[in-house]
This record gives sequence, C-alpha cells and structure tokens, in this order.
Amino acid sequence: MRNGSSVVIMPRFDPELALQIIQDQRVTASQWVPTHFRRLLQLPEAVRRKYDLSSLRFAVHAAAPCPIPVKRQMIEWWGDAICEYYGGTEGGGTVVKAREWLERPGTVGRHWAGGKVWILDEDGNEVTQPNVEGAIYFQTPPGMTPFSYHKDPAKTAKTYRGDLYTIGDIGYLDEAGYLFLTDRQSNMIISGGVNIYPQETENHLIVHAKVDDVAVIGVPNEEMGEEVKAVVIPAAGVAPGPELEAELIAWCRSGIAHYKCPRTIDFVTELPRTETGKMAKRVLRDRYWGSGPKLVR
Repeated sequence: MRNGSSVVIMPRFDPELALQIIQDQRVTASQWVPTHFRRLLQLPEAVRRKYDLSSLRFAVHAAAPCPIPVKRQMIEWWGDAICEYYGGTEGGGTVVKAREWLERPGTVGRHWAGGKVWILDEDGNEVTQPNVEGAIYFQTPPGMTPFSYHKDPAKTAKTYRGDLYTIGDIGYLDEAGYLFLTDRQSNMIISGGVNIYPQETENHLIVHAKVDDVAVIGVPNEEMGEEVKAVVIPAAGVAPGPELEAELIAWCRSGIAHYKCPRTIDFVTELPRTETGKMAKRVLRDRYWGSGPKLVR
C-alpha cells in the first residue's frame, strides 16, 4: 500500500478462493498465518494444481508458529516465495527465507537488520552457549526512544532489562545465530513443578489427519497444580468422542515425551483466534479457571 501497489482484501478466508484470486489478480505478494497454510494443504491435489500461481513472488507468514511438516509442504509447493518473519509491534525481529529454513528446519531466522538477538536466563544473564533456552530480548537501536506501553508503566518496567526488551517469548540460538522459538512465557504450564511449553504438543497434534485446529493449555489439577489439556476442532466429517480422544492421546505419546501430552481432550467447533490468526489462549484458559463460561466434556 505504501508503495502504491494494488491491495486485494478477502472479506473472509476461503482456501480455494484465495488461490483463484492469486491467479486472476496476478498477485505478487501475500501474507499468511499457519492456519491458512494448513487449510490450503487440505484441499484436494486436483484443486491445488488447478490454479496458476506463477505470479506469486513473496508469500510471507508470521503471527504464530508454523509446524515443520506444514511449512515443508508449502515450500515444496510454493518454493522460494515462502518467507517467515518473527517480531512484535514493540520492535525487533528476525527473518528467514525458504532455502535457509530448509537447512535449519524450525528456525525463524536471524535479526532482520543485522543486529543481535539476546537470550537471557532467569537472572538476566546472557546465555552464550548455543541451543540453550532462555528469554528472547532485543535492543533499542541507538538514537531511538525506547517504547512504552500506553498508560502501563508497570508492564513497561517488567519488559526491560537495562536497554534490552522482550516481547514475551522463549527460545534459543544455534551455533550460527539462528533463532528457534520454544513458546510464549505466558503459555507455560507448570505441572508437578515441571515447566511444560505447549507449542511442541500443538505442533505434533496439528499434523494428525483428524485434527483441524488445536490449542493446548494448562487446567486446574488438585494434585499437580496444572495438567495438560488439548482443545481440538476435529477435521470435517470426523466424529468427536472418547475414541478420537484416545487415538489423539496415543498419537501424541508416540511422538513426544509423555509428560507433555494431554491427559484429556475437549472437542469444540470453534477456537478463539484474533483477526491476525493468533490463538487467544487467555480467553480459552478463562473457561477452565473460573473467569468465563465453562466447556463441558
């Protein structure tokens, strides 16, 4: 828009219509979230190959983590057009192109302006060893005024350590400085004193053929404090119920550590997502922690 380009806006996302618009409008650049990719890949192969997407030079995605199998399939389909960025309104961020990502599956890239991404431990010390998790921080560029949250000095103060600030995510850097995300600090589940980040569990469940969308949260447990629960939208034509719940829990336990797997699964027809595709987990958690309408198993 700033460059004077034509902008095509869909009133509501429809996967096949999106492909048709790219073909008919000769779209060159587009922005997506992983849920869009998932729904595009669910189209029959004949439908996916029906449209001419040769005009598309840049397909950027962000807003939420993209499971490795989903992104790999999109790169096989759209090639070098796929590009991912990570960042926030507060500033900072990374970017990774398709070929780089294929060399390091799962990475969100390196600092997009050539700056430094910081990983700090719980005491605020820099983590210098590669592949060791910590809180992700960025630095305010020289000459720029540090940001602040509107009328919220307490939140602003919690965000900074010196001149470094965080947008609330956990991750690590590999030996070449490529960033990998673990999850958001606010999504962490503490069960029996063990910290569990649900992103890995969600990434494993979402690639199951009978799952259309999923969110994993911590819910009350008298003995453990919290327990892992998955809230799932079944794929079209799949009946929810105890058999599907058992199948998905077994699928999870076959691929990742058992303590990260859901003890129970609730099935719904809709999950709370923002207009930009981010899962509104606070809204979902409120239904289980007494701050909103309950979901009934």
